[in-house]
Amino acid sequence: MSDPQPQPHRPGTVERAYELARTGDYTTIEQIRAVLIREQHVSVQQHLSGPTLRRELLKLCRAVKTAG
Repeated sequence: MSDPQPQPHRPGTVERAYELARTGDYTTIEQIRAVLIREQHVSVQQHLSGPTLRRELLKLCRAVKTAG
């Protein structure tokens, strides 16, 4: 009997939101939320509801756009 293949690391919801914000492809939380839901992350609304996190993600989205 062979060992099961290790699963590749899948980032959590918040970690993935930061990854998406850093791409420069998104300008709103709603766009990021839609991708997370499409990727079947759990509790997306709850994870992205905090004002501090939302502010940080938007700031990151803008910074990437400005730098690019």
